[in-house]
Amino acid sequence: MAGSFGAGPVPDSADVVVIGGGVVGCAIARALSRYELSVLVIERSPDVATGTSKANSGILHAGFDAEPGTWKARLNVQGARLYAELSEGLGIPRKATGSLVVAKDAAQMETVADLRHRGIDNGVPGLEIWSREQVLAHEPNISPEVAGALWAPTGAIVCPFLATVGFAENAIRNSVRIVTECAVTGLDVADRQIVAVNTTRGRVATRFVVNAAGLHSGEIARLAGDDSFTIKPRRGEYILFDRSVGKLVNTVLFPTPDKVSKGILVSPTVHGNVFIGPDATEIDDPEDKETTAGGLAGIIAGARRIMPTLPLGTAITEFAGLRAAAGKDFVIGPSPVARGLVHAAGIQSPGLTSAPAIGEVMVEVLQDVGLRLRQKASFVPVNPAKPRFHEMDRATQAELIAADPLFGRVICRCETITEAEIVAAILSPCGARTVDGVKRRVRAGAGRCQGGFCGPRVTAILARELGIPVTSVRKDSADSWLFMSRADLEAGEGVHA
Repeated sequence: MAGSFGAGPVPDSADVVVIGGGVVGCAIARALSRYELSVLVIERSPDVATGTSKANSGILHAGFDAEPGTWKARLNVQGARLYAELSEGLGIPRKATGSLVVAKDAAQMETVADLRHRGIDNGVPGLEIWSREQVLAHEPNISPEVAGALWAPTGAIVCPFLATVGFAENAIRNSVRIVTECAVTGLDVADRQIVAVNTTRGRVATRFVVNAAGLHSGEIARLAGDDSFTIKPRRGEYILFDRSVGKLVNTVLFPTPDKVSKGILVSPTVHGNVFIGPDATEIDDPEDKETTAGGLAGIIAGARRIMPTLPLGTAITEFAGLRAAAGKDFVIGPSPVARGLVHAAGIQSPGLTSAPAIGEVMVEVLQDVGLRLRQKASFVPVNPAKPRFHEMDRATQAELIAADPLFGRVICRCETITEAEIVAAILSPCGARTVDGVKRRVRAGAGRCQGGFCGPRVTAILARELGIPVTSVRKDSADSWLFMSRADLEAGEGVHA
């Protein structure tokens, strides 16, 4: 029996409630969907992947920089391996680019050597120290001042949006329910045991809750009287360049790291763009995603230390993402206060890489605290393949158009995205409900014009397929209305769903 996705009432009960619909929460839900359980995911936004998972570098780290013995070290390496196994079947775009940690002098080369030894301790395969000549041969546009680098062949890049959607869709195919626009208002605890989750859409009786609420995971813990950790938001700003400069860099380029950050990266994306960033700024507001002149200037200066000639005229957008820092390591394990409450919190970098491994570990943690597991004979491990029109040859495109004329209507010119792909993104098990939801799934609006041409057409398609008026279509968040009705405009009122 398939699950469900979207806004609506929560069920009266569930075996496990997962709070948070980011990449970690969805990966946990998929891992749990292997078993005969009723699993509910609660997400406060209209879609999955709207928090940290949305503004993410998309890098699958090899695992050489985490302190040996930590959750980060273990889960990073395991997660990188799992992505290599799972991505194709789940429809997650992944490219094995490898990565380089670039050193500029002898002192940094010593740090690079230390990273190699650490990576070996963590079980990272294939690590090599490259000479200046090897680095320049692989990356001809890099700074000529390079002294050498650490080469990690298992480094890769992935689409973080489609990673989240891939895990979520597969979970739904295996009976998981994801209820969106649903905020947690309380956790009921009796005799130190979780007994229910209270939400804005009803009360769910349960004995097991997974706290994967990202930036808000500390708040969720405190609802059960658990103040064992605190989340500190850390903002990172990025600049994204047009696909016309995709050949600028071949692999993920890291500077030699410091104690706070991996530094300003220069990296390709799986879609052929290039980005620089992020920086790392400690902030107080978990909703503060502003970009700043100082932050962007710092990113440019940092990136130029690796890549002196940056095509700044081809930048198409700047954005900021937030990471949920809780100390030096992830917070993984049972609450010390409330039985049945388990945490997957403080999941900053390498959280994206670690997500599928966190899913596997959380199944073990839940079993340790009393969840009974029975394998599901009907588990479906893959998602149906989705056509990517712009990647096909002309003959295959013609066959698609003959079968479905909507493939012949290009809605997004920048990315060559057809109406058929947009409709499929809306009607899929984890279907888009907003304009940005369509963008995250099929990239309509992700090109150079940033939706200037296709945005109104995507809005009209959403309204048609969802059976709602255009004035009810939102950009991304719960209140991000794009249009007002004439009656509301004349009355001077906002639009309400």
